[in-house]
Amino acid sequence: MASPKFPKIQASFHGELKRRISEYFAQKGKSPTGNYKLYVKAGILLIAFIGIYIHLVFFTPGVLWGVLESITLGCLIAAIGFNVMHDGAHGSFSRYKWVNSFASNVANFLGASQHMWKTKHNVIHHTYTNIHGVDDDIEARPLLRLCDEQDHYKIHKYQHYYFWAAYSLLYLWWVFVTDYKKYFMLKIGSIPLKKMTAQEHFFFWFYKFAHAVIFVVLPIYFAGVIPWLVGFLTMGLVAGFVLSIVFQLAHTVEHTHFPMPNDATGKMEDEWAIHQLKTTANFATRNRVVSWFVGGLNFQVEHHLFPKISHVHYPAISKIIRKACEEYGIQYIEYPRVRYAVASHVSFLRQMGRK
Repeated sequence: MASPKFPKIQASFHGELKRRISEYFAQKGKSPTGNYKLYVKAGILLIAFIGIYIHLVFFTPGVLWGVLESITLGCLIAAIGFNVMHDGAHGSFSRYKWVNSFASNVANFLGASQHMWKTKHNVIHHTYTNIHGVDDDIEARPLLRLCDEQDHYKIHKYQHYYFWAAYSLLYLWWVFVTDYKKYFMLKIGSIPLKKMTAQEHFFFWFYKFAHAVIFVVLPIYFAGVIPWLVGFLTMGLVAGFVLSIVFQLAHTVEHTHFPMPNDATGKMEDEWAIHQLKTTANFATRNRVVSWFVGGLNFQVEHHLFPKISHVHYPAISKIIRKACEEYGIQYIEYPRVRYAVASHVSFLRQMGRK
């Protein structure tokens, strides 16, 4: 389908939000990018990952300890993705472009192509959130049905039971299948990829090779095939589940919407900012441990409205956005605890599983 269009409104809600957020940063004298707290956290996560990787690969601990370290590596992959790569890819990690590029490229060594991610996530998902046929993030067929417009298969009747297994496959599927699928098909879903330069082609293959050496060749050489296979699958499945569930709790719950453009005009009913508020939910925003680990992605509303602002500022700007929503009579979707968001997601999957 052609890319939907959002209506242009002279005195838009988004314009008012931008004015208020700009005033906040001007009054506080703060930069909207990351600060020392983010850089300390990034350092902790990266050092922890490298340390555990070295111990796991080059010192080959026993089975139980090795599995526990592999689980921890999976969690660290997700945490690095949330806190370092994600802000870097959006240009909000630092005020310096080269630092953002470095932070973003961390994901390449973890196996995920940043070139594909930036188009899939920054451009498509952030613009066309929850729009069937465009937003690739809600495309999980045949295993899952995530909106009314998608085909219903008999297996979907049970998706609220097996979703956790499907989510666990995300990292492995992403690294070994979908990146290559996008590369060779030259499109993400229905959206064509921008033509890649010779340098982009080179780095796509360079980083895929580097990932294979780091996560396949070296572990097999030093630890053996079976220990590597057990450790790698454990790490990959844990990373996949954690990455999946965080993003699903933000968009596929009972109160979020899945708007479609007008068939005749191709236009959406709401302006872009209101569309984001209708399709996005927050969860557990008062839980500091969750906020620290997921890189503020539990403040998904703030992230979608202002992706170029670092997540370290989300708790502050959420108050401004929430107040504006109250004044304009716009619903601000939030679940106070993780378990409430999970319960809502499971209930949503059950609804979508009905024929």
